[in-house]
Amino acid sequence: MKVEEEGKVYDDINITPMLDVAYVLLLIFIIMTTATVQGITVNLPKASSTPSLSKPKTKAISITPDGSIYLDTYPVSIQELETRLGQYKAATPDLPVVVKADASVQYQKVIEVLDVVTRLQISQLGLVTQKLVK
Repeated sequence: MKVEEEGKVYDDINITPMLDVAYVLLLIFIIMTTATVQGITVNLPKASSTPSLSKPKTKAISITPDGSIYLDTYPVSIQELETRLGQYKAATPDLPVVVKADASVQYQKVIEVLDVVTRLQISQLGLVTQKLVK
């Protein structure tokens, strides 16, 4: 049996704490990247490129295949949509709005929503589409 010295220099690096920090950072990045504009899941049409308009104050208007309209995640009628967007516009003059309509929804529903946005003079408007895969 061999007895080792107590004063021997420890020349290996313990990377366990560094890996713990890396895992925590990875978890934080995963959670933060999934925090986007709230809304209802719809089947989006395809387009070549989509500008990123996801800001914390961005309002999302979703139109489902059955023609239901949602402001963020709350169901609204056209009149309620105009009232609520008017309130948000009064609080934030440069209010950005994104419209997410299902590809199978009637074109008239999208036009009604765009008319409301035009009447309220909201200039920052985005239409959400899927990226075209090449």
